[in-house]
Amino acid sequence: MAIEKNAAILPYTPVLIKLLKGPVEYLEKGAWEQLLQYQVELTRFLQQLGLVLVLEKDDGYAYLEQQRLDEEENVVGWVRRIQLGYEESILLVLLRDMMAEFEVGEAGARELIKKRREIKEYAELFFKENPSRVKFIRDLDRLIDKVEELDFIEKVENAEPADEQKFRIKKIIKSRVDHEILENFKQQLTEHATGRI
Repeated sequence: MAIEKNAAILPYTPVLIKLLKGPVEYLEKGAWEQLLQYQVELTRFLQQLGLVLVLEKDDGYAYLEQQRLDEEENVVGWVRRIQLGYEESILLVLLRDMMAEFEVGEAGARELIKKRREIKEYAELFFKENPSRVKFIRDLDRLIDKVEELDFIEKVENAEPADEQKFRIKKIIKSRVDHEILENFKQQLTEHATGRI
């Protein structure tokens, strides 16, 4: 059976492809406008594929989640699942904490921009002098680069020395680390840092 060459392509195909590759942010003007314009149709289409569109208009990002197929948490394997190590998780939680403080205190700014040095200084606050702190601080540059690879932060300005590089901390981080996870993890970090664990 021949495939019809002029078969209509869905008008939201470009943004659908972007969503399948990763989150879409409001900064991607064309894709964001298309996403808002075809939200209902896109949601309906994605449901047929076992996917859910998560759209956070206020924070300006959208991403896909996989629907659970049964009680055993089985899912259709459309979306890449990211496994994070313990240290990456710590850094994500710390970045999420920076985001929470920013949202309370910086009403005028939409984006949180931090220098590599500032991220490292903030991380140091959560560790007292002990072997785990020393290793974590030593590995922070590698961890920051890894979190950038995972697309939770984006370099917006290169600089020399490297500690002066600026990063935009993306609001999509809020989907990975919600308020409850943030509070629990911060409590554990505080207890760890004071030597109670």
